[in-house]
Amino acid sequence: MLTRTIRLKGGLEEQKVLEITATEILKGSVISLPTETFYALAADPFDLDAVNRIFQIKRRPDWKPLLLLVESIDQVRMITKNIPSVFFDLAEAFWPGPLTMILPATKKVPSRVTGGTGNVGIRLLDQTFTRQLIRKIRLPIIGTSANLSGCPPCSRADDVLAQLNGKIELLIDSGNTEASEPSTVIDLTSSSIRILREGAIPKEHLHKYLS
Repeated sequence: MLTRTIRLKGGLEEQKVLEITATEILKGSVISLPTETFYALAADPFDLDAVNRIFQIKRRPDWKPLLLLVESIDQVRMITKNIPSVFFDLAEAFWPGPLTMILPATKKVPSRVTGGTGNVGIRLLDQTFTRQLIRKIRLPIIGTSANLSGCPPCSRADDVLAQLNGKIELLIDSGNTEASEPSTVIDLTSSSIRILREGAIPKEHLHKYLS
């Protein structure tokens, strides 16, 4: 199987690509999409066959959770619980954008997605096409980085193909994402909020929310 690649060109053609991409996600495919940081591997998080394939494709350890991309706060409420008030302050300040927040997952989220932790990382991304896709299918999607575990994340579609060609059904090529940093990751699952990874949003921008 060779990976089908579609280049985004905007206009009416983009609506056709959106239809194709939504169909692929809903039938259980694993695909690659652009985000505002790097290209992501995407799938329906409630389709366990697709979830398992992502772990196999990336050669990802079973204990590592998978990030979910959302397009609204309502979708966050669908998949998380015990949301602290600071989450809403952070969302207002930094979403849409490269901030991943970890919250307790509801029982709707498969344990496989959370890596058995009971928690899930979520991000409302700042990338029009991929947000439109999430809105169209009315589901969050997995948004882990489109690379083999231990390899650099991909800012170009060609980089994705170099690592994953033939392993995924579809690649949506939007050109170079021009990112140099991944999303910043913060853990909101306890009273002692922690920055787990400093990325595109520097920690000094977060201090007033985390103190």
